[in-house]
Amino acid sequence: MKLLRNNLLNVTKFLPVQNPCRLVSKNCNAQAKNVEAASQKSLKVAIIGLPNAGKSTFINHLINRRICPTSCKVHTTRKANKAIYTTEQTQLVFCDTPGLVTENEIKKFKLESSFKSAYRQAVQHADLIAVIHDVSNAWTRKELPFAVVDILKTYPRLPSILIMNKIDALKSKRVTLELIRTLTNDTLLNERTNKKRNNAITKESIPLKKPVNDDREVSWSNFSRVFLVSAIIGSGLNDVHNYLIASAKPRRWEYTAENFSDETPENLIVDSVKARLLDYLPQEIPYNLETFLEYYSVENGTIYASVEVLCPTQRIERLICGESNGRLRQITERVTSDLIETFGKAISFTIATRSKETQKKISQ
Repeated sequence: MKLLRNNLLNVTKFLPVQNPCRLVSKNCNAQAKNVEAASQKSLKVAIIGLPNAGKSTFINHLINRRICPTSCKVHTTRKANKAIYTTEQTQLVFCDTPGLVTENEIKKFKLESSFKSAYRQAVQHADLIAVIHDVSNAWTRKELPFAVVDILKTYPRLPSILIMNKIDALKSKRVTLELIRTLTNDTLLNERTNKKRNNAITKESIPLKKPVNDDREVSWSNFSRVFLVSAIIGSGLNDVHNYLIASAKPRRWEYTAENFSDETPENLIVDSVKARLLDYLPQEIPYNLETFLEYYSVENGTIYASVEVLCPTQRIERLICGESNGRLRQITERVTSDLIETFGKAISFTIATRSKETQKKISQ
């Protein structure tokens, strides 16, 4: 353990001490600490949608802190996580849910048994449902997923908003307007045709009409608002932020102003490693890896941590490490950068690998 700690100390000097992006959040939290309970407001938002629709990226960029793990592969989010954002007298609690899946996908990707029920539990405790819909996929963008419509029908009195993500993929205003009409049963109009620089579409802009796709179950007539965003570049997020703040209800906060997640720091670190392994490893290999926290401590404002990755075979272990451990160093650097964005502190971090084959030989 002493050797591990010394290695971590040596890595620290190469890392930035503070992420400038966190200064704003710290100032907001400092103001929020003095807010009296009587003036506090909060809003619980359930984020739902298909895998890789951009749910976690949307939350991270909206609150300007990396809480939810993200990657280029599906099923990065394996369980419902809460991201907590507190500013002045208002606290927003986002429940990032796993993507809506089928039984076959649960078996294929070795997902937890609670995977399918996670989003329903999140919705049951929410004040608002936010549907993240990927409009960059030409094959699926014209229909809301059946599972999404099913949830909305199950909780028809719960307010809901539609967030059309990756909107920068749509180059035509005509296509955008047609898509809005299709997904909302022509009950909403895009205010951008009348008000420039406004990315929100409201019910008040046009009287509700009779739904035209009732029999197909591919749309929803009762969205309160529709937002056009590109979460990855931050476009349109200010409108969503302001809407959620305005929708908050007068009540005491569920969490203190210092909290930004309901997960422990240890779990956040392990989840960050899993997410980057998904980015760097091909096909289904990363889904078969086991990740454990070996060491964690906080000293003088610096986080020291080490994670071990258990591989099924030595071949996969060599694949993770790469030539002269080059790939492993890249993964470690990316995770370190992610953790700095998460905690806003200096991070000293290492990743070790081990194979089950080697473990068996040692035990024999």
